[in-house]
Amino acid sequence: MDEEIILVDQSITKDELKVIALNRFGDLVKAVVDIERGIMALGAEMHADEEAFLLKRGSEQSNLWGINLYPDLSNEEMVEFDSMINIRPRQNNRSRSIENQEICSLILEIVNKLVID
Repeated sequence: MDEEIILVDQSITKDELKVIALNRFGDLVKAVVDIERGIMALGAEMHADEEAFLLKRGSEQSNLWGINLYPDLSNEEMVEFDSMINIRPRQNNRSRSIENQEICSLILEIVNKLVID
């Protein structure tokens, strides 16, 4: 199956996210957020594919963070900060979770701006 990675630089609805989730994992959508550019890529099976997609479009790797979106949950609960691409000892992030609260806050801000009801 060809992966269709979607660049989200304008708003996307939760209903659109639900369709993407149903076509891939059922209840979640993997996404990579560029915290510098305020955009995200989603729809792939792996965060690494979305990361590569954004790198080809001018993003810098240090600004890219992997998350999971659960469109059936409220905005506060919708974001899970978990991805293999987040393991970055050189950026003081030694786990799959995003350990820097400022980065988490930026991601939430971007997701809340891009994902609308």
